[in-house]
Amino acid sequence: MNASHDTTPAAVPEQPKLTQEEYARSRHAVWMSAAALLTDQLGRVLLVKPTYRTEWLLPGGGAEPGESPVHACGREVCEELGLMRTPGRVLAVNWLAPGHPDVAKDMPFPGEIRYVLDGGTLTEKDIAAIRLPDHELRAFEFLDSRAAAERMIPVDAQIMLAALRARLAATTAHLDSGHHVDTVPPLDRHQVHTRPRAGRQWPWHPSRVPHGFKAPQAWGWLFAPDGRVVLVVDPAEPLTTLPGGTVEPTDASPEAALVREAGEEAQLTLGEIERLGWVYDATGDVYGGIGQCARLRLAAPITAIGPSAVDPATGRQLVRLLAAPEQAAALLGWGEQGYQQAEMAAHIARTRWGIPFPTVSPITELPIEGSHW
Repeated sequence: MNASHDTTPAAVPEQPKLTQEEYARSRHAVWMSAAALLTDQLGRVLLVKPTYRTEWLLPGGGAEPGESPVHACGREVCEELGLMRTPGRVLAVNWLAPGHPDVAKDMPFPGEIRYVLDGGTLTEKDIAAIRLPDHELRAFEFLDSRAAAERMIPVDAQIMLAALRARLAATTAHLDSGHHVDTVPPLDRHQVHTRPRAGRQWPWHPSRVPHGFKAPQAWGWLFAPDGRVVLVVDPAEPLTTLPGGTVEPTDASPEAALVREAGEEAQLTLGEIERLGWVYDATGDVYGGIGQCARLRLAAPITAIGPSAVDPATGRQLVRLLAAPEQAAALLGWGEQGYQQAEMAAHIARTRWGIPFPTVSPITELPIEGSHW
């Protein structure tokens, strides 16, 4: 006898019917705020000092009922700084849960979603036009990323750093209490900071070194086949630098020094090397007070990448990053001359070696095992 099976689906329990008011009350209600990441032309972050707390903040504040994050950000920048700015792309979105240790215990806090939007780069004219509301803010200052983080409460510092690194790396940070929800990007994983260098005041000369000038330093804009350049980061001082270093007595030339340093620091094999120009150093103090000298900048294509290894000069394994030249210039903190070097190097790479101008894309880390092109 064939068994029969009842295929009639089980009845679904009837759901309680809610009024519009009851449904609205059942939804998760949280605060929403928006802040702007604004920098000066050296890449330093703008913070403001409230009159009502000791820690510093990014310009911004709570959204008004029904207000979008973009509109809230623009309104707050106008109210706090007196500047009319159209916010750019979203750099970071953070969820701050109730009970977070950085929230006052006596604060009725349902949780907050905070947006950080790109406020762009302020010119000297923009900065001169800043006007603070006396009743709300007492000061503003532009700071490198580490100094800025030290003036903020921990979670605000984490959000600011993630937003700044997202701007530099052409990404968006999705955060939960200041921590990345997804895979941590390289700049955050290695806690890379930005710090405008003292050398930004040293004149850049896209020309030959004058006769009689010593050239004790050689740094290189070194190009991968896709047009990006390699940056190295010492984990003991997580700031980006170009591969290169001091020209030693055993080096036959600055070019030979760059070949040696690129191999030791980043395990790179280089092709033809081209001189870009030099930065004028009036004292040469870091080289023992040798007097006025030229810090060389060079460019070269990378022909191979070896496995990551310990740098003999530091005893540490350096991080190797790939970034578009303009991203590298922003990270190096050399101001306008850094962008000039990046543009010149990219032009030489294209015309001399057929390397394309890259589109700005997320910064990546070179594989530990190396690569051959």
